[in-house]
Amino acid sequence: MSRPVRVAIVGSGPAGIYAADALLKSDAATDPGVSIDVFERLPAPFGLIRYGVAPDHPRIKGIVTALHQVLDKPQVRFFGNVDYPRDLALEDLHRFYDAVVFATGAEADRDLAIPGAELDGAYGAAEFVSWYDGHPEVPRSWPLEARQVAVLGVGNVALDVARILAKSADELLPTEIPANVYDGLAANRAVEVHVFGRRGPAQAKFSPMELRELDHSPTIEVIVDPEDIDYDEGSIATRRANKQADMVAATLENWAIRDAGDRPHRIHLHFFESPVEILGADGRVVGLRTERTELDGTGNTRGTGAFREWDVQAVYRAVGYRSDELPKLPFDSLSATVPHEAGRVVENGVHLPSTYVTGWVKRGPIGLIGHTKGDANETVACLVEDHRAGRLRLAEAPAEDAVVAFLDGAGVDYTTWEGWHRLDDHERALGQEQGRDRVKVVEREAMLRASGSALTPHEDRPRTRAPRED
Repeated sequence: MSRPVRVAIVGSGPAGIYAADALLKSDAATDPGVSIDVFERLPAPFGLIRYGVAPDHPRIKGIVTALHQVLDKPQVRFFGNVDYPRDLALEDLHRFYDAVVFATGAEADRDLAIPGAELDGAYGAAEFVSWYDGHPEVPRSWPLEARQVAVLGVGNVALDVARILAKSADELLPTEIPANVYDGLAANRAVEVHVFGRRGPAQAKFSPMELRELDHSPTIEVIVDPEDIDYDEGSIATRRANKQADMVAATLENWAIRDAGDRPHRIHLHFFESPVEILGADGRVVGLRTERTELDGTGNTRGTGAFREWDVQAVYRAVGYRSDELPKLPFDSLSATVPHEAGRVVENGVHLPSTYVTGWVKRGPIGLIGHTKGDANETVACLVEDHRAGRLRLAEAPAEDAVVAFLDGAGVDYTTWEGWHRLDDHERALGQEQGRDRVKVVEREAMLRASGSALTPHEDRPRTRAPRED
């Protein structure tokens, strides 16, 4: 094939951009070359980094700099505000591209199968994260009337949710949060946040740095019950084999033996408490029932039959993310992933030609952002191998202007990489007016206007995911 290999990547978060980077560094990039189009449902790129990382974590958001450099490459084009499959179906993608890589991530909350999960005041952590990160597809307000709040889960998302609920709005004002988020947090009534894990300190999934940052706020007192510091042989083996687990456990031990201070807001980290029911009255959350657990010698736990009720008025489940099913692709509903072999999509034991996955929709929502690079490298290696072996189903209309003509003809109001630069400049200008680095634009129409897209109002266009009711 004398022309460049045409590749579409669906999703512009770290997974999709790392896949583009791997393609640019592959053998195919030199002979015959690659031409990559990245499609994103939202008007702006960067996915999880823009809409899944807490605003008070600028260190993590700094990853955007590296991602930005990839999208700046001349072999890469960005098309935002383009939905799969409404604007581009699978057959369209295969008509314009030799290969398609799906990197759509995971945005939905996993369910928690306990009674009371449907009550008003029981929320998914992902919903809350999307709100405070200014996601254009969620409501502009969030109910924050609860004074005591429970967060279920002992991962970094649980820490983020607890910290944002416990911090004062003024502490977050120097970040990029938009005005509606600041106003909502300023009215937040929470003074106590209880974080629950069913296992012990050695099994917590916090990263050491994220955990230590919890104690840096001048308004938050972090409290650990000394009775929750317990290890069995399996826990000790975990600490010896995993430096991060050992650092987390050591931090928790230090917090357990110190005297509590007088900071106005408190985060209680509870271990060996398994949530069994969210309690309600008149359709609203009024409490949480947990069962005390104990270690069984292997690092796992068993119930003791001792129950406790906690006075809380809101419950956030941070028990993991879940990928949405992708139309026209196979889907494993149990793992919420697309079946694959090393990134090649597999249906009924057969590889779907020219169709690949990477990131959380491939492996599930586990690991840190950096782990996504390994996923991308594996998937791209398979794509390049299939190209070399002549196994790709070549595009019928591979010219770069063919997909542009298709989108224009369909009236899709897409944004471009140049449009992102305009939106980026606009957000930075808004921040400069307030002495901040950036103020995030939230409304989709406002994002499109700032991007310079040739817009028409598209209230008549159905959303991929229905917004949550206020």
